Amino acid sequence: MSADSTEQLRVRLVQRASGLEAADNLAALDEIADEVSDVDLVVVPEAFARDFGEPGSDLAPFAEELDGPFATRLAQLSARTGAAWLGGMFERSGDTARPLNTLVLADGAAVAHYRKIHLYDSFGFHESGQVSAGPREPRVVDVRGFPVGLMTCYDLRFPELARALAVQGAEALVVPAAWVAGERKVEHWRTLLRARAIENTVWVVGVGQPAPRYTGHSVVVAPDGDIITEAGDEPEVLDAVLHRDRVAEVRRTNPSLANRRM
Repeated sequence: MSADSTEQLRVRLVQRASGLEAADNLAALDEIADEVSDVDLVVVPEAFARDFGEPGSDLAPFAEELDGPFATRLAQLSARTGAAWLGGMFERSGDTARPLNTLVLADGAAVAHYRKIHLYDSFGFHESGQVSAGPREPRVVDVRGFPVGLMTCYDLRFPELARALAVQGAEALVVPAAWVAGERKVEHWRTLLRARAIENTVWVVGVGQPAPRYTGHSVVVAPDGDIITEAGDEPEVLDAVLHRDRVAEVRRTNPSLANRRM
């Protein structure tokens, strides 16, 4: 970690597919870790502990606790690599038939989580049939001194969540996703990521699973809406450095958060 780590965040975006066997996905995390150096935050997609499977599949048998194999492995890899790790899993909930869609952030001994608020009951899918919605509690976490807001996939379509995170102090939004492929879906993904960055003057990091089932196109958007780096639809790894002074600079030029009247 560099001396000015509180003013920047070195992020690795891992656009890689998860499978239906949890052990294989844990092994994939180990492979990813073998290539990690000089990174502050490693992000893998939504549902990386175990993919959703066929639409309507029962996900309850694959749910884990927050101290289960997936979260434990993220913590181990954080200790091993010196980076924080963020990825998605299904978490056991009070509704035994419908687990939570949860992001786990492991940073050394510290573990944080965010439970997906908005479920993908759209485009012919019905996520709420298999998954419970998380509490309406926007989550901002400190990652090496950088305030990061957490969102998951379909959350991106709800600007009020991104705004709540920005109001709580987030200077970057990180969005692990399994953005289902389809007509106009890449355009929606890219447009919404840029919009959330522009309207909140924050960095936005979207990390998706690749084609053919999902859209890929993991991307980093600067607070002024510029795309810093973007993947295609195949498996890929991207690196980017987020700078807090870029947020401050954009907000001096475009103080839209300060000018709000609603």
